[in-house]
Formats: sequence, structure tokens, C-alpha cells
Amino acid sequence: MIVSLLPPIPTNFRAATALPPLIKLDRRTDVLLRTPALCDVASPQTPRRSRIWELAETLHCSIVGTCLSNAELRHALARLGVNGIEAADDHELHVVGVMLGGRRDAGAKLLQRALDRRHAIAIKQYAKARDEDALRQLWDASMRSGDIPGAYWALLSHPAATEAIVKKAFQDVHMLSHLVGAANRADIRRLRQLEEEKGALTEKLHRQQQQLRDGFTSRDETIRQLNKLLADHHSAGEPAANPADCREEDGARRVIADLNRKLGQETTRRERLEQRLNAMSDGMRTLEASFQAAQGERDALRREIESLEDHIAGLLQPATGDGEAALDLSTRTILYVGGRPNQIPQLKALVERTGARFLHHDGGIEHNSSLLPGLISRADVLLFPIDCISHDAVATLKRLCRQLEKPYLPLRAASLATLASSLAGINRGP
Repeated sequence: MIVSLLPPIPTNFRAATALPPLIKLDRRTDVLLRTPALCDVASPQTPRRSRIWELAETLHCSIVGTCLSNAELRHALARLGVNGIEAADDHELHVVGVMLGGRRDAGAKLLQRALDRRHAIAIKQYAKARDEDALRQLWDASMRSGDIPGAYWALLSHPAATEAIVKKAFQDVHMLSHLVGAANRADIRRLRQLEEEKGALTEKLHRQQQQLRDGFTSRDETIRQLNKLLADHHSAGEPAANPADCREEDGARRVIADLNRKLGQETTRRERLEQRLNAMSDGMRTLEASFQAAQGERDALRREIESLEDHIAGLLQPATGDGEAALDLSTRTILYVGGRPNQIPQLKALVERTGARFLHHDGGIEHNSSLLPGLISRADVLLFPIDCISHDAVATLKRLCRQLEKPYLPLRAASLATLASSLAGINRGP
């Protein structure tokens, strides 16, 4: 249980986690309403970015959950002095963070600073937008690149953000959370572990730096006092060779040497922690890049499966009365370059099933490369799988297609599913 300066969190789970409805309906339209102070009151001043406590409370849950990591949120709540935050689980952290988002004087300012500091680059990028269309273009680009947290906060707090674009961003983030939770649980667990380790290392680094500063201060003060004592002895005219003075000077030197040794140890420890932190950051970036690549591969496979299912459904349907097929390419000639020899008969059967004419060239392995110009001139479109053709053959094909003004289409893989998806795209046309 977290004990804080906020009103007590209800013990009932539903009461503790219940949030107001996302969409507020009126009799004229169905829109996502923002705070009246931002949307309904005209101000003669230059528009400024919205603060988190000025946004609708229904947005606080997605902002805290998307734009701040658990380690960053825990660090912010610890700075606020929330008791028991070290032992709180992720859900309790999230609930307290959402409650603080709407309370300006109870911690929302600290959350605002944490969000602005974490996503300064995205905020600067989105500041160039002047209207809803520009914001929509930036948001679509962020969705394609997978850079969601910073873009989401920059868009919601942008002075030009309208109800429509805020609603679209909220819906996109909501659906993205479902996709990520369903397909990438292992990656999420790994990212969470890395975030926790990074947060722990950051806290440890802060403590080590504080210890180093305290050590410097203590060492300098000791040296100052020892120098003062030595100066007092000499100014009093005491013999420099006095045994008591020699022992005192030797003691001072030993103290200084011990302080320098401890300082060196702390410096080495801090450097090791910084190296570990950098290695963890590099690992997180590599994992995020792999995650984005896996998402792209997953989306491509999904499109191919949908296209293949449509094609199979068309093949299973009985022909119409005039004999028209579901996929008709009877006026086209398809040139397929590359691929695996054992798949060519199946690929040819699939193409000819649509009524198109099938031509094939292996890219120069056994077939003469001089035949390519003639085949390309006879074809309506050229297809080649990027995973089963040489780089030299691809360069030659692109050059010949530009010279002969023929369209070409790279295929993701040498498979029936990929070819079926491409044939469906050719059938739809540009």
C-alpha cells in the first residue's frame, strides 16, 4: 500500500482503477473533449503548449503508461516523497501517476518536467507544425517509424492539437497496445527488465556521484585544516625539525594519501557503472531496432496471408455464368526472374490459373543473361524475389527496365504466398 499526501486510494480494485469515460458525448457530435480552458476560451496571447493537468483526465492514463517508463515514474514519485513507493508494483505506480496528472500542486508539475525533459527532441520536431494537417503528417510518420512515446506527448500538448487529431492519436495508441501485448510479450518483458536495470544503475550512479562530491569536499577541508596547522606552527617559530611536528606532518600526509586512494577507487567504480549503463543503452537500442524489424516482417506476412486467403476463396468459388474468374490477368505477360528451380512449375501454374502468360529466367545461373532484354520487352511486368537472386542480377534488371520503360516489382520472398499477393496487387492496378 502506497502512503502519500494524496487522498487515500480506495481498497476496492474497481474503485481504485476506475477512470471516467474516454469519449464524452453531447447531442451534436461524438468527440474527445479537452479542458474548457484550452478549447472554449479564446485568448489573445500566443498559443502555448498544454500542461498535463490541463488535458482531459481521460488522457492521463495513456500519457503516463506510454510516455514514461516505470523506472522514470518511480523516480519522479520518490522525489515527491510518496511513502512506500520503493515496494510498490507497476500497477500501483501507474494509478498514483494517473491521479497526480490532474493535480497541478500535488505533483503534476514534476510529471510535466519529466515528460518535457524525456521527449525534448520530439517536442522540438512537432513545434514546426502550425495546423492539424501538419500534425497529422508528423503523427503518421511517427507511427510508421515506431517512435510513439515522444510523438504522443508532443502531439497532445501541442497548441494546434484539435479534438479530431487527439482522438485519432489516442485510438492509434490504444490499438497499438493491443498489438504489442498480443505479439511481443517476450520483447516487452525484456524491455521492462532493461528499463528497471537502467533505472537502478542511474540511481546508483547518482549516489556514487554524490559520494564523490562529498569525498572531494571532505578531502579539501582536511587539506585546508592541515595546511593551516602547518602554517600556524611555522609562524609561531617552532623548529621544523621538532619530532612532534614531524609526526604531525607524517600523519597529515597519510591522511591525504588515504583520501586520494579512496577517491581513486570511487572514480574507478563510477567509470565502470557508466560503461555498464552505456552498454545497457546500446542493448536497448538494438532490441528496439529488432522489434521494429519484426513488426515490419509481421505486417508483410499478414498482408500476404490475407491476399492468399482471398485468392484461395476465389479459386473455390464456382465460375460465374459468363466464365469470369475472381482474378483475371488474361491480358498480361508476367516475367519472373530468379527463384528456386523446384518452385517454378508451381509458380507457373499459379500465374496461368489467372489467365496470364508466364515467362521465367533464372537470373544468369544457367540461362544466358543476353536473353533478358528480349524477355523484358515481351513482358508487361517483371517480378523477382529479393531473397533468391544475386545483387548483380537485380542491378541489371533495374537498368534494363528503365531503358525499356517496363515496370518491375521486388518480392519479399520466393514463395507462392508472396507471388499470390503480388498478382492481386497487379490485378487491382495502380
